[in-house]
Amino acid sequence: MNHNISILVADDHPMLLKGLMHELTEYGFNVLEGASNGAKALGIIDSKQPTIAILDINMPLLTGFEVIKKCKARGSLTRFIILTSYKEKEVILKARNMGVSGYLLKDEPFLEIKNCIQAVMKGEFYASKVFDEIFKTEIHPELEKIKYLSPSERTIVRLIAQEKSSKDISGLLAISIRTVQKHRSNIIAKLDLPSDSDALSVWITKNKEIFFSL
Repeated sequence: MNHNISILVADDHPMLLKGLMHELTEYGFNVLEGASNGAKALGIIDSKQPTIAILDINMPLLTGFEVIKKCKARGSLTRFIILTSYKEKEVILKARNMGVSGYLLKDEPFLEIKNCIQAVMKGEFYASKVFDEIFKTEIHPELEKIKYLSPSERTIVRLIAQEKSSKDISGLLAISIRTVQKHRSNIIAKLDLPSDSDALSVWITKNKEIFFSL
């Protein structure tokens, strides 16, 4: 029953915060005091341990992601739904990698939020339908390319992501710089990247969340 589900809503836009709290109350949920910044949201989660926290990403004092990270570190059992305007694949994957249960766009109808809550309570991940297309066109193709990388090549990609130079990688893995460079060439070929010197670093920066989601 909805009244057994306690919900915190945190957003720094007063009208959206008030409207969402009103709608959730109409649906019969136990809606706690709202939060207009991340620090207040964290305090309420710590003290009230709501079933679900619906968080904006960009908030004063603490971002939604910072709130989630701190709550996870403290062993909170609260489940998190992100409500945002961000459609970028990097942000979506960052949310997934942090263990977020839902990811919705702010222009969704209120009914979609109810559907999301119901899915989350069943232990399912729920996201706005627009992300199906983003996954199909932007994320899935890169995942398919990454599958062709060998374990050694994946290790090198991780080290490059940590801003290690070829010399650093050579020392860490006890292999020659020439071997590192050969691995880099193979990685560039498998990822179907241009052969210029910055192509791999640019790809890693854009697709870091995809790579580390594996």
